[in-house]
Amino acid sequence: MKTINRDLWRVTSDETGVAGAGYSRHPSPVTRHAWAFTLIELLVVISIIAVLAALILPVGAMVKRHAFLQTAQAEMSQIETAIDRYHSAYGFYPPSGTGGPLTNQLYFELVGTTNNAGTFQTLDGSAEILAADANLTFGMSGFMNCNKPNADESAPRAQNFLPDLKPLQIAILYTNATDIVKILVASAGGPDTAYQPLGIQNVNPWRYNSSSPTNNPGSYDLYVQLKIAGKTYLICNWSKQVQVNNPLP
Repeated sequence: MKTINRDLWRVTSDETGVAGAGYSRHPSPVTRHAWAFTLIELLVVISIIAVLAALILPVGAMVKRHAFLQTAQAEMSQIETAIDRYHSAYGFYPPSGTGGPLTNQLYFELVGTTNNAGTFQTLDGSAEILAADANLTFGMSGFMNCNKPNADESAPRAQNFLPDLKPLQIAILYTNATDIVKILVASAGGPDTAYQPLGIQNVNPWRYNSSSPTNNPGSYDLYVQLKIAGKTYLICNWSKQVQVNNPLP
């Protein structure tokens, strides 16, 4: 038989024979103290969290920077392989015009073009440029890796030496009623958004020079600058080491 003591709000059991077993509406002072924190304890916890954050944030930034650099190095290796394939096919490296290393026709040369009455169109039809505009943009009136009009069967056919490009590796330099001009860029962008070598956000072109290379005489210079947290990082084909704050454009 169970009885309820209404004054103490406590349940006892005659079956168990244990006096005082039951519950109370209000938690005991001991229970309240077990979940309480003093001001000193809170300050210690906050200090530990601040120290951990100070240690983790720089590590996270370093990992992210390393990922940007590794991606750019992998993309440079991909372009180098395409240039070597081009050289094997034609016996020379893709030409570079007088437009400077920042503005070069490497994209058009490596993906191949067709000359249709003075309009050069990429083999996949995604970009085209008039011969006159190619001269103004790149300092070249045409492209070597190109299907020539009215050429006989013995003439070499244009090839796409760079078929596995991802969308972020290509950027539009400009477009108008006639031209859709594309260039090769680092997929990471600046990655600092304020870094705009051509004045276009997130367009960071691969620099290329085969006409007068200064670091690889008789070959070509290929490089890109990434700007991360205010510092520039040079990825280039003449050094395996990433160079910090190199003054190259």
